[in-house]
Amino acid sequence: MRNIFVLWLCLLGILLNSCKQSTTEKPEEPIDNLAFIEEELQFADKQLSGLLTKAKAANKNPRTVEKDSSIYFIDSTSFDWTEGFFPGTCWYLYEATQDTKWKEAAIHFQSLYKDHKDLPAFHDLGFVFNCSYGNGNRIAPNDDYKTILIDAANTLANRYDARVGSIKSWDADKGWQADRNWEYPVIIDNMMNLELLYEASILTSDSTFAQIANAHADKTMANHYRSDYSSYHVVDYDSISGEVRKKETAQGFADSSSWARGQAWGLYGFTLCYKYTNDKKYLDMAENIAAYILNSKELPDDKIPYWDYHTPDKTITPRDVSAAAVTASALIKLNEFTSGKYEEEALEIVKTLATPAYKAELGANKNFLLKHSVGSIPHDNEIDVPLNYADYYYIEALLGLKNCYSKKKQ
Repeated sequence: MRNIFVLWLCLLGILLNSCKQSTTEKPEEPIDNLAFIEEELQFADKQLSGLLTKAKAANKNPRTVEKDSSIYFIDSTSFDWTEGFFPGTCWYLYEATQDTKWKEAAIHFQSLYKDHKDLPAFHDLGFVFNCSYGNGNRIAPNDDYKTILIDAANTLANRYDARVGSIKSWDADKGWQADRNWEYPVIIDNMMNLELLYEASILTSDSTFAQIANAHADKTMANHYRSDYSSYHVVDYDSISGEVRKKETAQGFADSSSWARGQAWGLYGFTLCYKYTNDKKYLDMAENIAAYILNSKELPDDKIPYWDYHTPDKTITPRDVSAAAVTASALIKLNEFTSGKYEEEALEIVKTLATPAYKAELGANKNFLLKHSVGSIPHDNEIDVPLNYADYYYIEALLGLKNCYSKKKQ
């Protein structure tokens, strides 16, 4: 009997020790994740320093890699919707490292297109100016930055027509847009430009900017989404009545399919709408889009989506790392408003992007960070290449996770 009692005590001791270990290990998880994030940010600093050297030599913002393996640099004499991402990345790296070379680079490379704030024919002013000057004003507040952001927001707001209730994406009077016979096309990407308007309302105390953003979000919520929360890419409106004329695509596989980066833009955009308005309908919308993405049977096991969720032959369909990077960053933002609900999913995507399958070796990939993104297959452009916005949102995701785990550590 005594032997049985001693054995019972031994087993109890083992059990208690095991419980003690498990409780002491849990607080270390954020520390381990922080170590991973810091390592990734250090690698990004080294890798993108090489791209910065090349950008300085060209005095242009890098966008991608051409078919002949040369770097495509943006000619700032004309508007390019991606021109804000490299300066924005420089701001993020300055935030991560406090190395002034990144701040100086951000200031210089965003100055190359400063005058584009006044160009009325483009809707992507939010992408361009909020990702660069917006981050600059957040990290190193500057009255000139504020003026530029407000000017850009005014230009963007002028593309809004109250009869339609949306910001017009493309002028459809020439080029391939005219060939589609559109009147007032609005693309899902435009959800990403609303943050500039919300910020302008804060900077100016003028609620008109936010009202336009809200109206656009509401119109998008009503017409861009199917019952399963997959998104159309383009909705064309009657320019007088505001009624829907067509629901099509310019980027995805088919009008009825779900373009992966478009899903990510919508997720991110509606999350931001909730951030600025605290209106639960936007939070619900973001969560429904997140559920569509994360629960899709078409999503590969590693969570890096194909270019379009509904292409019939996945064996020849490329992945789109840019869509994964945007999704990860969006989920981290959504995580802030949902009591940590999306932390694991976001971390899983980021850790996958950090593997050799998707992240370049040091010095390779023309010093871009991530591989295997897709610009536009229908336009036979930027297929399976690095893209400056994939790198931007990946680093944004790393910084978002760093903030999340730093709070846990405190």
